[in-house]
Amino acid sequence: MTMHIDFLRGVFREHGSADALIWNDRAYTYEWLLEAVDGASAALDEASFERGSVVSIEADFSPRAVATILAAVDRGCVVVPLTDSVRDKKPEFRDIAQVEHIVEINSEDQLDVRPTGRTADHELIRELERRGHPGLVLFSSGSTGKSKATLHDLVPMLDKYRVRRHTLRTITFLLFDHIGGFNTLLYNLSNGGCIITVGDRKPETVCRAIEQYHVELLPTSPTFLNLLLVSQAHRDRDLSSLQLVTYGTEPMPENTLGRMAAEFPDVRLLQTYGLSEVGILRSKSRSSDSLWVKVGGEGFDTRIVDGMLEIKAKSAMLGYLNAPSPFTEDGWLRTGDIVEQDGEYIRILGRDSEIINVGGEKVFPAEVEGVLESMDGVEEAVVSGEPHALTGRIVAARVKLSSDEDLPEFRRRMRDHCRGRLERFKIPQKVEIVRDSMRGERFKKMRLR
Repeated sequence: MTMHIDFLRGVFREHGSADALIWNDRAYTYEWLLEAVDGASAALDEASFERGSVVSIEADFSPRAVATILAAVDRGCVVVPLTDSVRDKKPEFRDIAQVEHIVEINSEDQLDVRPTGRTADHELIRELERRGHPGLVLFSSGSTGKSKATLHDLVPMLDKYRVRRHTLRTITFLLFDHIGGFNTLLYNLSNGGCIITVGDRKPETVCRAIEQYHVELLPTSPTFLNLLLVSQAHRDRDLSSLQLVTYGTEPMPENTLGRMAAEFPDVRLLQTYGLSEVGILRSKSRSSDSLWVKVGGEGFDTRIVDGMLEIKAKSAMLGYLNAPSPFTEDGWLRTGDIVEQDGEYIRILGRDSEIINVGGEKVFPAEVEGVLESMDGVEEAVVSGEPHALTGRIVAARVKLSSDEDLPEFRRRMRDHCRGRLERFKIPQKVEIVRDSMRGERFKKMRLR
C-alpha cells in the first residue's frame, strides 16, 4: 500500500508531458518519472525490502536515483542518500546509519541492489518503525569537526510540500545528500518544476547550463559565487533567463554580495537559511545587496539568546544517530550562529565555533575573507585563528592565487589593501599561499587545518 507520496503522484499526473528533469542533456517527463517510481518499487520488491528498511541510495541527481528515493519513501524506508562527494566516507556513514540495503546507481542510471546483512536497532530508527513513517538520514559536511548523522521523520517534512507554490527552472547545484539539495528536489517536484542537472559545478559548466536550458533559479553558496565572479564565465554566456540566485550554507561576505549585485542588476539575490537539524526556513532579504534577512515562516519559531539564533521547528529531526541531542529541554535548537538584530531582520555574522579572539576582540572569518577575495588575483581565501603568546590568537589566512606571486610581495599588497577596510587586529598576521582549492565538494570553505 502506498500513501506517503500520493500527493506527488497527483502532481506528476497533472504535469504529464512536461519536463521533470534534464540529465546528461536528455529530458525526462513527469509521465516517465511516474512510471520510473513504479519500476523502482518493483525492483525493491524483488530485493525483498521490508517496510521501514534502512537503505542507502548512492548516486547523484539522476532520474533513476530520484525515482528510487521516492519509491523507498513511499514504502516507509529510512533513506540515506550518499553522493560521490563522500566517497571515502561511505563505509563509515553506512555503519553509523545502520544501512540494511545498498542501492548503487551507476553513470548509466542502472540499479544495483544488495543487502548488507545488518539489522538496524538504533532507538530512533525503531521509533520511526513504530510510527510507520519514512525517514531521512543526512550527514553534516564535517567542515569544522566530525560529521553528524541527523535522522528526520519525513512525514512532517513532506507536509510542507503539499502547499502548492510558484516554481522556476532550477539547477541542482546542492547535492541531494545536503538539506538544501533535498529541499530543491522536493520543492520542484511538488510544484511541477523542471530540475536541470550539471555534470560538475565549475562556473563554466553552470553558466553553459543556464544558457542552454533557460535556467531561472540558481541555488548555491557564497564560495561558488565568488568563484563565478573571479572566473567571469558569466560574461561569455547569455544568462538573461536567470531571475533568482539564492545563497546559503555559510556566511556571505559583504564584498562578494555587493559585487554580485553590481554584476547581475536584473537578478534578485536571496539569502536562504536552513540546517540539517531543522530543515529550510522561508526567508526574505531586505534587498538584493543587503545581508539583512527575515527567517521563519509557518512551522518555525525563532528567538535570539545571548546573540545566538535559536530555532524551534515542526520539521525538526528526531535526533543524531551518533551524538547527543542538541535541543534544549523545551525543544529549541541552539544553531551556533551569532547574529545581529534589526527589528524583524537578522544579520548572520558567523559560527560561534569559528570566532577568532584576538586580545579580547572578536574576528569573524567571513568578513576578512570577503576583503581578501576582493583583491586582484585572489581566487579563494580561508581565514582561521592560530595560537599566539601575547594576544592568545592571531588571524591566519590561506590564499589561492590565479597567478604566481611571491609571498613577500603578496603580504605587502595585502596589507595595503586591508588598510582602511579592516581594523588592524583583523588583518592577517600569518599568510600562506596554497595551490589546491580549500572548498569541500559542497562548495563550503573547509576551515580545518
